[in-house]
Amino acid sequence: MAAARFAERYQALGGRGEVTLYGAEPAAPYNRVLLTDVLTGRYGAAALTLPYGSAVVRTGREVTAVDPTARVLRLADGTSAAYDELVLATGAEPVLPPVRGLRGPGGALREGVHVFRTLADCRRLAVAAAAAERAVVVGGGVLGVSAARALTVPGGGGAARRPDRLPVEIVERAPLLAGRHLDGPAAALLRQGLGALGVAVSVGSRARALPGTGPVTGVELASGRVLDADLVVLACGVRPRTGLARAAGLPVRAGVVVDDALACAPGVHAIGDCAEHRGTAYGTALTAWDQADVLAARLSGADPGAVYRGSRPPARLTAGPLEYAAFGETGEGGEADPGLDVLRLADATRGAYRKLVLRGDRLVGGILLGDPAAACALSRAYERDEPLPADPLSLLITRGASR
Repeated sequence: MAAARFAERYQALGGRGEVTLYGAEPAAPYNRVLLTDVLTGRYGAAALTLPYGSAVVRTGREVTAVDPTARVLRLADGTSAAYDELVLATGAEPVLPPVRGLRGPGGALREGVHVFRTLADCRRLAVAAAAAERAVVVGGGVLGVSAARALTVPGGGGAARRPDRLPVEIVERAPLLAGRHLDGPAAALLRQGLGALGVAVSVGSRARALPGTGPVTGVELASGRVLDADLVVLACGVRPRTGLARAAGLPVRAGVVVDDALACAPGVHAIGDCAEHRGTAYGTALTAWDQADVLAARLSGADPGAVYRGSRPPARLTAGPLEYAAFGETGEGGEADPGLDVLRLADATRGAYRKLVLRGDRLVGGILLGDPAAACALSRAYERDEPLPADPLSLLITRGASR
């Protein structure tokens, strides 16, 4: 996604160089954010394709090595390619949890075990879901909640459709669903909304093992309880894909370390999920696009002095009727700060929850669950660090809300 955005903006800003995109996947650049909508059948895969200007796209052409001194790429097919400027947009890879029995004798994931990162993953998961009897999703963050909801949609999966609702259970080791973004009341309402969709939730539960050695039959929890399942989806987060950069001797910590010019070495830049800027690897689409826009402005010559100062992206979930936006300081711990004011409104009957954390007239955090209109306006105020009205409570009040 970051590469496509860079290529499109580079051309739009008048860049004259030839841009070539190399990707290991067989598909042209696509919007990963919408993969769950492909799983539900809302979109076909073709609807996810992103614009990339006049760039030359080399799909199925994995880059295996980079020589920053010679400015040469080595490809998996044994060929090489020279470059003037290199942009690393290698993205992120799924984190596999420490669960015994994930892999078969050959080292591959066992039959019935899936990750959910690529279009190919989505297609495999759709086929498996059409024939499954019961699914377990390991991980209760944004991806886990989205995947669980998508699996329950009857008729989903594109060509592989099932007429009924697949029973799904989320296993989350933390005490709250989406605990990085939500507080206790918001997480409870999210769990309630999932329950209404037929998704069971086990929080404070750690997946310990997948019993047996053949196709998956269940998930054993640390408590000893075994959940029956012939489909297991691993949704335990992602980590920046940095192997190429590390092997090339480029600076790597959690991600590829870049400065405010998004450079990590002379002639080498990194953007998107693989990049770490000022100690932060963001891992969101909006941040990737912010970085791509800055780098396109620099390298096209439209604004050679453009710099990236960081982003304040909201965390968003959009999974059918389940929606939230969360940003900044959202946890219970920050509420003990005497310099902060907290406004909270809840409407359990509508599954809505609104919380603002303020320092003076500035928004330093917020949770908007089930209220997308308010989420858009308040997210913008947070991202731009704009002052709020004298009565910020008015931004939250809707008919039927209770304080």
